Amino acid sequence: MKHSVIALLAAVAIGVPTAMLGQQPALPTVPQSISLRDAVELAVRYNPAHRQAANDHGPAAWGVRNAFASFLPYFQLGGGAGYTGAGSQNLFGGFTVDQASGSIGSSYSLTMSMNLNGRTIMQPGLAMAQLRAADASIESSEINLESIVRQQYLAVLRAQAQSEASQVQVTRNEEFLRLAQARYEVGQNTMLDVRQAEVTLGQARVALLQAEQLVTVEKLRLFQQMGVPAPGDPSTIVLSDTFPIVDPSWSLTELLSSADETNPDLNALRARQGAANASERAVRSDWLPSFSLSAGWSGYTQQFTNPDPFIDSQVASAYANNAANVETCNFRNDIISGLSLSYTPLDCSGITFTSADEAQLRARLTEQQTAFPFNFTRQPFSARLGVSFPIFTQFSRPLANAQASAAADDAREAVRARELDVRTAVTQAYYGMLAAHQAIEIQEQNQFAAAEGLRLATERYRVGSGTFFELLDAQLASQNADRDYINAIYTYHQSIATLESAVGRPLR
Repeated sequence: MKHSVIALLAAVAIGVPTAMLGQQPALPTVPQSISLRDAVELAVRYNPAHRQAANDHGPAAWGVRNAFASFLPYFQLGGGAGYTGAGSQNLFGGFTVDQASGSIGSSYSLTMSMNLNGRTIMQPGLAMAQLRAADASIESSEINLESIVRQQYLAVLRAQAQSEASQVQVTRNEEFLRLAQARYEVGQNTMLDVRQAEVTLGQARVALLQAEQLVTVEKLRLFQQMGVPAPGDPSTIVLSDTFPIVDPSWSLTELLSSADETNPDLNALRARQGAANASERAVRSDWLPSFSLSAGWSGYTQQFTNPDPFIDSQVASAYANNAANVETCNFRNDIISGLSLSYTPLDCSGITFTSADEAQLRARLTEQQTAFPFNFTRQPFSARLGVSFPIFTQFSRPLANAQASAAADDAREAVRARELDVRTAVTQAYYGMLAAHQAIEIQEQNQFAAAEGLRLATERYRVGSGTFFELLDAQLASQNADRDYINAIYTYHQSIATLESAVGRPLR
């Protein structure tokens, strides 16, 4: 039974670490059409920073198991082997022991121990609070990562919209160049207008290249946030989601109330506060007494590397003991027979040590020299129960208590500071979102007015009533209005994303 238990404990000791080895997940093949949900799911699975945060769950969960396992006994299996050479061993007091042959030996021990104190009792609550804090931090990391991916997704869409606007400008300037060349051919303008149209077209093409490069850069950043390598040609990846403009219908009061419950960073700090409070209670438990229980089983083997000198000495000792016993028996008969005539002498002939006895002794001693390494001689079972109560610990307990109390106070103040930050962030994002929504309407009107001005300037130049520089001014105004309108739209979408990040949940 004992050997079965030992084998089971050894298997557990070897198997548990092996089961805990994690495997690096294979990176996926990214589809050519990516929705925002696809991007968020990929980021949650493969973003390195989030995976580092998610790794905190495993140790925290094992911490809970370890805390509850502290109420169970601790088993330890040990063993060893040794060698002692021939010669004289010097003992305490000047005594020596001669050993004619070297010896080898082995031993095993199975010990069971258990400690129970205030920390042991409080540890499960502390470990569970730390697990909640770790899970809250993981949730915070996931929600913040989703916000970052959403912002970057919008950045790619903004860059694509600006690239499309730049393409429109190139097409428009190509038309202006053709118009300037046609007017020059009929003598209605000078070569200066043609050259200026060529320069403007070249500038528009450069702006288009820069806009297309920005789209590539923003896509690369999106893949970086998702935690997967970008394809060799990022232009093959299409973002499938669009974001319609909706009128804001959220109440600031409701948003503030929701943020107080769902903001991930705030909830993570509250969980850490709970862990700090549990740690403070655990430190205070150091004032309680400690109980300990231990028990053990052990055994040993020992044999000589050359048993012949030992066996010969034991046989010689047996012959000497037999001769001494015979001499003692005869001496007793002589003494007592001189004192009493009625004494019946002892039969000393029965005290013998024959060659058969010698052979039997040699066989037994030889058999004993085959104990190494597993034919153990068991030692008696031992057990111990103890209790201790520290009286003076050089103020280490008051110091630990003060440090834990300070950490708990710091955690409470951190929560209060974050509550103020969240309230400010939500309010600021809310009013920023309202302003961004109003700016869309204004920029839309500006875009319409600039487009109408460009149309009029184009017609005036076409019929010879306006100059080419007037046309360029109108075109620049229309180009800026288009860019401002695109920026207004995506500023509004990103302001909603910022508000969602501050609140801690999606709003649409």
